[in-house]
Amino acid sequence: MGIVEEAHNAKILGSGEQVIVLAHGFGTDQSVWKHLIPHVVDEYKVILYDNMGAGTTNPDYFDFNRYSTLEGYAYDLLAILEELKVESCILVAHSVSSVIGAIASISRPELFSKIVMLSASPSYFYNIFVVGFWAISQPLASMQIRYLNDADYFGGFEQEDLDQLFEAMQNNYKAWCSGFAPLAVGGDMDSVAVQEFSRTLFNMRPDIALSVAQTIFQSDMRSILHMVTVPCHILQSMKDLAVPVVVAEYLHQNLGGESIVEVMSSDGHLPQLSSPDIVIPVLLKHIRYDIAA
Repeated sequence: MGIVEEAHNAKILGSGEQVIVLAHGFGTDQSVWKHLIPHVVDEYKVILYDNMGAGTTNPDYFDFNRYSTLEGYAYDLLAILEELKVESCILVAHSVSSVIGAIASISRPELFSKIVMLSASPSYFYNIFVVGFWAISQPLASMQIRYLNDADYFGGFEQEDLDQLFEAMQNNYKAWCSGFAPLAVGGDMDSVAVQEFSRTLFNMRPDIALSVAQTIFQSDMRSILHMVTVPCHILQSMKDLAVPVVVAEYLHQNLGGESIVEVMSSDGHLPQLSSPDIVIPVLLKHIRYDIAA
């Protein structure tokens, strides 16, 4: 096993000729794909890996400077593909990893036959993580959240809100997680999906979780979308407090290559965990079929 492969807990399953790479989002690890894997291992070669900073990775490997931008994670993805000698793949990416994959595809488009984006947003200033902070101290119905918007994009928070979020994570990470997990997933603390997400979220070292959240929130990748030329399949829950449906349409209108949007009847930001019966068939359709000419 190579150095990069080992550091990211990379696993190869299946033996098909076509390669699928599964990339997880913030607060999770490769286990978030557990409902999808049984449906693809007989047909594809499947590569799983953990983003640096996930609770399953060695925290000593987390370079705070390298991962202060999403480009650091994109370089990791390219390094994994190089070490595993992948010449072309279908990238199935959740949340921030969709943007990470898009960044990687700009420099090496030939490596990606398409990107299947689940719950993606090019600007994470508008995000459920702030809602998770407010949930600690006040009920959902009373949340007062200010947005930063411009003429063609709806989303964003005042820096003051983000400062409060970061302070909450720093002061009481576990309390923040407890408020965040059910809101992100879309369920109560007793649901299996919320418990699973809580587990992987709690596994992150708090200072690393804070750093990753800061990187996500302070990244705005709207300006590079026109440079993404690989086909993108944009999959979005009908109800997602982290990413409104209008963001999926924004991606569709601004990506530089072919794209297609499908809005699913699922709830929450992690529908592959919370609504697998709805999401897995949709994922399989977009993995297997290309965008019609």
